[in-house]
Amino acid sequence: MPEKIKLQKFVDELPIPNTLSPKKRSNNSSYYEVTMKEFSQKLHRDLGPTRLWGYEGTFPGPTFEVMKNETVFVKWINNLPHKHFLPVDTTIHGSEITLPEGRSVVHLHGGRTPAHSDGYPEAWFTRNFEQTGPLFEREVYTYPNIERATTLWYHDHTVGITRLNVYAGLAGFYLIRDNHEQSLNLPRGKYEIPLLIVDRSFNPDGSLYYPSKPDQNDAGLPHPSLVPPFDADTILVNGKVYPFLNVEPRKYRFRILNASNGRILTLKMESNQPFYQFGTDGGFLETTVKINEFILMSAERVDVIIDFSQYYGQTIILKNVTKNASPETTDVMQFRVTVPLRNSDTSSIPFYLGKINRLPRSMAKRTRDLTLVRIKDQYGRSLNLLDGKMWMDRISERIELDTIEIWRIINIIDDDPHPIHLHLVDFQILDRQPFDVSHFQKTGSLFLRDLPLLLIPMKWD
Repeated sequence: MPEKIKLQKFVDELPIPNTLSPKKRSNNSSYYEVTMKEFSQKLHRDLGPTRLWGYEGTFPGPTFEVMKNETVFVKWINNLPHKHFLPVDTTIHGSEITLPEGRSVVHLHGGRTPAHSDGYPEAWFTRNFEQTGPLFEREVYTYPNIERATTLWYHDHTVGITRLNVYAGLAGFYLIRDNHEQSLNLPRGKYEIPLLIVDRSFNPDGSLYYPSKPDQNDAGLPHPSLVPPFDADTILVNGKVYPFLNVEPRKYRFRILNASNGRILTLKMESNQPFYQFGTDGGFLETTVKINEFILMSAERVDVIIDFSQYYGQTIILKNVTKNASPETTDVMQFRVTVPLRNSDTSSIPFYLGKINRLPRSMAKRTRDLTLVRIKDQYGRSLNLLDGKMWMDRISERIELDTIEIWRIINIIDDDPHPIHLHLVDFQILDRQPFDVSHFQKTGSLFLRDLPLLLIPMKWD
C-alpha cells in the first residue's frame, strides 16, 4: 500500500457533472458523440492533478438526460493512449499480453438495448477503431430507452480490464425521464443532484494508486497480479474527495450511485434524519419508504429525497456505517444547510408512485438454481464463478423467448454478499432468504433458516 495521505475533509465543493448535449436532434431521436480521453483533474485541494481516463475528459463523465421512447444514438470514440497507466495483469482471461491495453467498450448499465449495443466485453475497440475485439459489430450504439423513468449509468466493460478502466474514471450517469415522473412534483432543477460515489487511493504526488500485487503471500504470483478484492482508502463524490454541498432548508432529490469496484456502502445521515426512498435501479417503487440507512453494493442506485427544512444553520455529514469501514471511509460528504431559502418549497414527497405489475410465481415456466461459488486459480488467487462456469465456457442456460422463469441465485461463498447484474432484462425480486450452506453443499437441497426478508412501505407523520 502507498504511504497514507491525510487529506482534510470538506474543503472542496461538490461538483455537478455537466449534462451532455446531442450533436443532432429530431422529433423522437438524438445523436451524440462521446470521446474517451486521458486528462488530469484536481480531485482535492491539497493533491496535485491526477492522471485519469474519462468520457469527454471529465470524471465523472457528462450526464445523459433522455426521455422514455426517445431513440438515442451514440458514437463512442476511443482516444485513449495505447498503454495503460494502471497495472495490467496479462494472466487473466481477456487481458492476454497480445491484446492492446488501451482498448475499451461501453455498457449502459441496466439498459434494455439491442444486443449489438450492449457493450459486450469482447466487442472492444482501440484508438480510431484501429483494432477491434472478436465480437465488435458497429461504431454507433442504439439505445431505445423503453424503460420506465430511472437512473442508469454507463461505464467501461472491457473483458480483463473493466476494473482498471472504471477505476481510471470511465463512468457517468444516464437518466431516463417520462411524463409520469414529471407529474409527481418532485424536487427538480438545481434541487435534483446526482451523487456518484467511489473509493480511490492516492500516491503522495496525487496520482492514483492501484495495487500490482497482494500485500502478503505473493510468492509465485505474476507481476502485475490481480488483487481481489481491493478496497481503496479514500471516498470521492462526483470526482472530489470528501466534498461539501451548500443547501437551502428545503427538500432535495438525490440520485445516488455506488460506482466503486467492490466497496459496500451503508449510508446514514449523521443527524439521523430519514431518507425518503422512492426509486431503485429499476425505477420508481409503488410507494415511498421512510428509512434511516440503506446498503448500496457496487453498481447499485437509489433515488431519495432528503428534507433539510428543519436543519437551517447546521452542517450534516453523510456517513458510511458499513461495519468494516475505516476511519478514512466513514465520512462521505458534508451538507451545509446555510443558504437562505430562495423561494418557497412547493415540491412534495409522494406516497403512492404508481402500480407495479407483479408477476405471480404461478406464471413461471420453470425454476433455475444458479450458485455463486469460489475456487482458486492456477496461482492460488480467489476466483468467483456463477454455477461453476468461466466466462469463456459454452452457453449453459437457454431460455425460451417470452417466458417467465424464477431464478434462485444461491450464494455459498462464506460471509461475502455478492451482487448479480443481468443484462438486457428487468426482473422482480421475490425475496431474500438465509439458508444452511453446509446442508446445501452436502445434499444439494435448500434448508431455509428464516422467513423471507420483506420490504414494508411505511407511512410517516
